[in-house]
Amino acid sequence: MTTAIVLAGGLGTRLRGAVPDLPKPMAPIEGRPFLEYQLDYWLAQGVSRFILSVGYRAEVIMDHFGPAYRGARIDYAPEDTPLGTGGGLLLAAEQLEDDAPFLLLNGDTFFEVELASLLAFHMARHSGWTFSLFRADEAGRYMGMEVAGDGSIRALQSGKGEIGALANGGVYLVELARLREAGFRAGDKVSLEDELLPAFRTAGGALFAMECAGKFIDIGVPADYYRAATLLV
Repeated sequence: MTTAIVLAGGLGTRLRGAVPDLPKPMAPIEGRPFLEYQLDYWLAQGVSRFILSVGYRAEVIMDHFGPAYRGARIDYAPEDTPLGTGGGLLLAAEQLEDDAPFLLLNGDTFFEVELASLLAFHMARHSGWTFSLFRADEAGRYMGMEVAGDGSIRALQSGKGEIGALANGGVYLVELARLREAGFRAGDKVSLEDELLPAFRTAGGALFAMECAGKFIDIGVPADYYRAATLLV
């Protein structure tokens, strides 16, 4: 498992006051784009190819990284029109070269997850889609989860997580063949959390989740963006 898709097409509307006119993943942290810290982390765990789903000001990301970054191959899936997080994933997945499970990452979050452990958990449960979870420190911001003792997901609750509850950390392992069974295709405009994941579950896709204790930061709001350097540098 050496390929990661990164959802890096967000507008970053809530960050505009702090980071004007840049894609959210390119927000500077101590002089370097946030996305560099994320790619460095996963490169160190053996990922050797990244497919970047890009939208708003895609040229900023493409010009910065080009076709390779620190020995890793970089490919791009640019959106002509906004497709949503699920639509961006589906477009990027067209460039996968085999049916091996792939890593899926949110371009505006950093979560320390041990890839080998996540992959072992995923394979042992024959999961179609495996989430990494953290304990939320605020209510209503993250997708909450109801998880059974074996790690199977009983319910997805977009935007309804409570303080101290398990929440979606934005690091996933996904089986390409099972993704296709959700009924959406490349070019569809679709939300990952509100449409694609529920459709995947309805189609019988096996969803599992593993709690992880590593550092987590979401730079989507200015307060967290300003403290990101304390975790990343």
